[in-house]
Amino acid sequence: MAEPPNSLSQLLSSEATRHAPSFLTKMAALLPVLLAHLLLLCAHGATASAAATPPPLPILPVPSYAQLRWQLSEMALFLHFGPNTFTDSEWGSGHADPSVFAPSALDAGQWARVAARGGFGRLVLTAKHHDGFCLWPSALTNYSVAASPWRAGAGDVVAELAAATRAEGIGMGLYLSPWDRHEPVYGDTIAYNEHYMGQMTELLTRYGDVEEVWLDGAKGDAKKMNYMFNAWFALIHQLQQRVVIFSDAGPDTRWVGDEAGVAGYTCWSPFNKSSVTIGHTIDEYQRSGDPFGQDWVPAECDVSIRPGWFWHASEKPKNATSLLDIYYKSVGRNCLLILNVPPNSSGLISDEDMQVLQEFTEIRHKIFSQNFAANATVTANSVRGGQDNLQFAPSNVLENSIYSYWAPQEGQSSWEMFFDLGKSTSFNVLQLQEPIQLGQRVIKFHVDILIDELWQTIVAATTIGYKRLLKFPVTESQYLKLCIISARADPLISFFGVFMDSFSDSYNLESHYKRTNSSEVIMLTTGDAAGNRSTATM
Repeated sequence: MAEPPNSLSQLLSSEATRHAPSFLTKMAALLPVLLAHLLLLCAHGATASAAATPPPLPILPVPSYAQLRWQLSEMALFLHFGPNTFTDSEWGSGHADPSVFAPSALDAGQWARVAARGGFGRLVLTAKHHDGFCLWPSALTNYSVAASPWRAGAGDVVAELAAATRAEGIGMGLYLSPWDRHEPVYGDTIAYNEHYMGQMTELLTRYGDVEEVWLDGAKGDAKKMNYMFNAWFALIHQLQQRVVIFSDAGPDTRWVGDEAGVAGYTCWSPFNKSSVTIGHTIDEYQRSGDPFGQDWVPAECDVSIRPGWFWHASEKPKNATSLLDIYYKSVGRNCLLILNVPPNSSGLISDEDMQVLQEFTEIRHKIFSQNFAANATVTANSVRGGQDNLQFAPSNVLENSIYSYWAPQEGQSSWEMFFDLGKSTSFNVLQLQEPIQLGQRVIKFHVDILIDELWQTIVAATTIGYKRLLKFPVTESQYLKLCIISARADPLISFFGVFMDSFSDSYNLESHYKRTNSSEVIMLTTGDAAGNRSTATM
């Protein structure tokens, strides 16, 4: 008696399939084989599911989708532009004739190209500054581009910027000044708030996606005025799904507390919005945030490339290394850098500003394109789900993404990662990142290098967040150790990079200092010899 086929392919290739009765007989014979395969697949799926380790719980608060997009963009360009550009002033009176606004070569495409090539994820335009002049043809005032000679009164700067940013694949943001020195109803709380919300509605419904709305609490002393911020915020979020709102106190991003582009050495994204109000802030709280904060409100660092915010022919831009230092102290301290680069009276970003931006871009590329840890061997003292669990493996920190990360085993009292660079390497910059979609966790940490079988601390710091850049004098080692001392929950690390900065004029030591005889010295701490020797053989 012939053996029944043991696979579907054998059955279908059989001559017997040409005859229905024989086919049915052989199908019946094959059913046990098919059932066995099905049971095997189900068992395999159940085993795989049981073996998987779920991600750790987030530690609240956590960012929204829009806040994550904002943080990942890292940098924005601010464009202060309007009648002040032509009157050589910073705060316009609101009485300048609209005819002064006459840029001869305005090119929003140039603005967007400069931003995109420089690595800036969005452009924020002063659609209306304190003088009340609108860079779009608002139906609610006659003080706008419609009353100017530019484009024969038919121009719309906001529309041109919207088209340009879409073409370059970057976001658009708008600043609409609450203070309006031209509008007659300013000072009448109800009438002006209606006027302001009407203009906001125009901006957020005519031009497509707006990814950031920039607000402040500016107001004059001559008229008493109450701004209905909560109503404004509700309207903005109602009209734009992906928008973040910037102000002193959020609700989505907060002012860092200065206009130098410098965040606190400790900088938390958690924050209590109830602790501050727009126009009444606490500088240190703005700079540092709050590890016990109930709201996710990361800081935004604003600074101008020139001494003023509007373009002035007599002013010169900062140099590229100055911008690099600001980058370390803003983006490198868990913030977004918004750099003001004002268009000139022709309507273009000036050549000298573009040159500085190009040099700034090239310097960052040269520093951060060569990660000496890219091919490192990475281990840790524990791994969530066990040392063989690749889902949370230490090597995940070599991938430049917040969505892959190292996670330790739960319940640990100390957390350490070890890096073997493969050879002795000189470096002076470290980059660390946390997967902030699961909350900001690390409170305090230090990084050590192995010298003569002893661990020596080269830098100690507080907070990591989305990105922490640590700059220090050039050092050399093959082995590094990241020691996390304290955290709000089990620490998670998504990136660890080792770089060389040969451009900075001086180094802002990120180490802790000890004051001795009225001088500050770097503290190099040494680990125990037994631990050193065991680690050196990793």
